[in-house]
Amino acid sequence: MNSGETASEPALDSALGFSIQARHARGRIVRLGPLLGEILDAHDYPEPIAHLLAEAITLTALLGATLKEAGGQLTLQAQTESGVIDLLVADYRDGEMRGYVRHDAERFAEMPANPSLFALFGTGYLAITFDQSATGERYQGIVPLEGASLAEAAQSYFAQSEQIPSLVRLAVNKGEDGATIAGGMMLQHLADGEEGRERIHVRLDRSEWEHVRALGETLTADELTDPQVGLDTIVWRLFHEEAEIRVLPQTVLTRGCRCDPAHIRTVIARFPADERVEMTDSDGVIRVDCEFCARSFPVELAEL
Repeated sequence: MNSGETASEPALDSALGFSIQARHARGRIVRLGPLLGEILDAHDYPEPIAHLLAEAITLTALLGATLKEAGGQLTLQAQTESGVIDLLVADYRDGEMRGYVRHDAERFAEMPANPSLFALFGTGYLAITFDQSATGERYQGIVPLEGASLAEAAQSYFAQSEQIPSLVRLAVNKGEDGATIAGGMMLQHLADGEEGRERIHVRLDRSEWEHVRALGETLTADELTDPQVGLDTIVWRLFHEEAEIRVLPQTVLTRGCRCDPAHIRTVIARFPADERVEMTDSDGVIRVDCEFCARSFPVELAEL
């Protein structure tokens, strides 16, 4: 994308990566719509929890878009032992997204409207895990869950776990039809001579990063969640004064749960016969629940 180019591709459920070479920075921007509705509609979450899950899935899409090899997986997990929410999970693999929240409905009902992140989680931690398919290696960073929002918690994660100056913006709104639309952008300061996630050290010239960060902070929630504004248009609006912006092809995102009835039966069949009997209900059925898609898979003991 050079100066004067303003082509736009308005889109939902897609991610766009870009880099600003002269500023030693890279970024990703994402906007979610129908896939988010499919995930949220499968659960009857209270609005504040649905809003938080929408932010988490958006953040996961931003992080997952960094995976270059097919089959790799990015998992975001926020967990606590004392909060109203004790577990939030979202993951990304090959453009497929899923996520869920486990919470105490009775305790949540006693909370005031619009509870803070700390009120929902209490003292917890944020874990981000990269599973590399080609090498089988796993990289995981775990930090305290800090900040007034999930975006601030993510920025704290990168500062503590990877020592990468980062800016994360997340927004969730309702469209004209009442459907949930979420958007996010992440900007990061690159290491000297590197464009990938692995890095030895970050450039010491913070003036370049402060310039990029200041421009990124002008992005509004309405721009992030407006389906009529293309992702590439947002990049152009923010950084059109730069001599060159390298833009990657957009990544299509979909809702995808990997629960499979045939696989479930195969797994259960591996248990000893006496343990399978203990799993059955009064009708002789073993019921396996998928937290992600909120579906129950019945397996009759006689089938095994």
